[in-house]
Amino acid sequence: MDYIAPRWLPGGNLQTIWPALYARRHEGTPPAYRRERWTTPDGDFIDVDFLDAPAAAAATGGACPLLVLFHGLEGSSRSHYAEAFAAYAAMHGWAFAVPHFRGCSGEINLAPRAYHSGDFEEIGWVLQRLRAQHDAAGGGPMLAAGVSLGGNALLRWAEEAGSEAARTARAVAAISAPLDLAAGGEAIGRGFNRLVYTRMFLATMKPKALAKLAQHPGLFDRDRLLAARDLYAFDDVFTAPLHGFRNTADYWARGSAKPHLHTIDVPTLVVNARNDPFVPAASLPRQADVGAHVTLWQPAHGGHVGFAQGPPPGHVRGLPERVGDWLARHL
Repeated sequence: MDYIAPRWLPGGNLQTIWPALYARRHEGTPPAYRRERWTTPDGDFIDVDFLDAPAAAAATGGACPLLVLFHGLEGSSRSHYAEAFAAYAAMHGWAFAVPHFRGCSGEINLAPRAYHSGDFEEIGWVLQRLRAQHDAAGGGPMLAAGVSLGGNALLRWAEEAGSEAARTARAVAAISAPLDLAAGGEAIGRGFNRLVYTRMFLATMKPKALAKLAQHPGLFDRDRLLAARDLYAFDDVFTAPLHGFRNTADYWARGSAKPHLHTIDVPTLVVNARNDPFVPAASLPRQADVGAHVTLWQPAHGGHVGFAQGPPPGHVRGLPERVGDWLARHL
C-alpha cells in the first residue's frame, strides 16, 4: 500500500484540517443511520448507529460481513472518516456500525465516567454484543476498525483478548492511533497544536465534564478543570481519576497500545502517517516492536486521519478503500 498527498495539500497540518472540513466523504446523500440505544452493564447507556446491509445482500441469506468502526476523540458517526467508511461498507454490501463512546452521541451519559484511550473493557463488551446480535440475525464475519483514540482502544482490546480476539473479529485495523499516549500528549500540547487542536478538543470536553459534575456533585475539582489549558491537565483532573487511574502519567502509561503490540493474536493493520501532528514519527513502532500478526503501514504523508486524494476539494474515500480491502482479505 502507498499514499502520496496531492501537491495542492502540503504538510501534516493542512492534510489533517482540510479533509475534516472540506473533502468529499461519499457520493450522493450522507448515510442514513438507524440508531439503537443499549443499556450498559453499569446502568448507563451508549448509542450505536447502524447501516443495515443492502436488501440484495440480505436476499442471499443475510450472511454478510459487519464492519464496526470506533470513532476518535470527540468524534461520532458523522465524523468525516465515519461517513467515508459507511460509504465503503454500503458499496460492498456490508453492514456497518458505529458505537458511540459515552457522551459522544449528542446526549450526555448517566454514569460518573466518560471514555478514554485505553477503554478496552468497553470495546470488548460492545464487540461481544455486536457479535451476538449479528449472529442472531444470520450475519457473517465481523471486522473492526478504530480511528485515533478509538484505534488505540481497539488495539488495547486485541492485546488483552489475546487468542480470544479472533473468535470475535476476523481482523482489526487502527488508523492514526496515538500508540504512545505520552508522546502524543506532549506533541498536541505545544506550539501550533496547542493553539488549534488542544483548544478545539477542550472546547467540547470541558462543557461535557461540567455537565457530568452537575449530575454528580463533588465528582472532581471544578476550578482545576476550568484552569486546564492542555490535555495533560484535563486528564489529570477528569479522565484519569474517573476511570481508575492515579493521574495522567498512570493513565497514559497503562492506556498506551505500543508496549503490548507483540501480544496481538488476530490479523491487525496499524496505519500512521509519519507527518501526523498528533503522533510523532519517532514514537511509532518498528517491525521489531510488533508480533507476526501485526502489519505496519507508515506512509510519509497523510496527516491525522486525513489521506485526501484528487483535485480540490479532494475526497477521503481512499483510506477506507485501502483499509477495507486489507480487512476484506481476512474474510
